[in-house]
Amino acid sequence: MNKIKKKKEKKKKLNMSQASTIIPTMIGHTIAIHNGKEHLPIYITDRMVGHKLGEFSPTLNFLGHTKNDNRSRR
Repeated sequence: MNKIKKKKEKKKKLNMSQASTIIPTMIGHTIAIHNGKEHLPIYITDRMVGHKLGEFSPTLNFLGHTKNDNRSRR
């Protein structure tokens, strides 16, 4: 709560952990969430209230199956 109040006063960027729960006072703010490699900006809407911030930051990128993947043909 204190981080959000300071952000409203100073108009600065806000970094939060993935384990944080979204509360109604966060609606309308853009929050940077670290996914292990970089900070992703996430805009908070009213439908996100009650969820965790980590649900909206993908941590793995699926690049597709390898061409010579014989295990998938069994």
